[in-house]
Amino acid sequence: MGYPENMLTNDEHVVVHKHSHWKMIFWPTVALLLIIAAGVFGALYVSDQEWNTIGWIAIGSIGVILIIWLFLVPFIRWQSTHFVVTNERVMYRAGVLHRTGVDIPLNRINSVRFEHSLTDRILGCGTLIIESASDEALTFDDVPQVERVHGMLYQQIDEGDQGNFYYPQRSQQPRRSE
Repeated sequence: MGYPENMLTNDEHVVVHKHSHWKMIFWPTVALLLIIAAGVFGALYVSDQEWNTIGWIAIGSIGVILIIWLFLVPFIRWQSTHFVVTNERVMYRAGVLHRTGVDIPLNRINSVRFEHSLTDRILGCGTLIIESASDEALTFDDVPQVERVHGMLYQQIDEGDQGNFYYPQRSQQPRRSE
């Protein structure tokens, strides 16, 4: 799913659009599978009882509540988190009901670095750290393909700099010493 075009300026286009890495929903997915397995086991156990209808309703109710709490909420949170690099800025949006966002113009970025542990390297993600004119660096955790995003961000910064600054060519002749 692409980032909504109505959030961009006229000449702006998306270069990179990422959600947090899928490892953020790994444990919620495991919880979903365990809840379903426990629900099936409980339904089979209750089916031979006289009160099976009440048992099925109780198991179903508890299962739905647990699925919403342990799987659906983290999945929607993951799905609604966007890390976007355009030709003009870096954007981060997160949240469903309580939405937060950060925009960093590319020309305000001083440095970009990444970090990833052995586990992050195996999974293909990492932390992107952007230092801008603000007081402290902004850290974006669990960015998929962090090295590639890092490189593309530097490329966009370089392309933006070429149009904004004029570097006069220096003379290639050696200076005479007097």
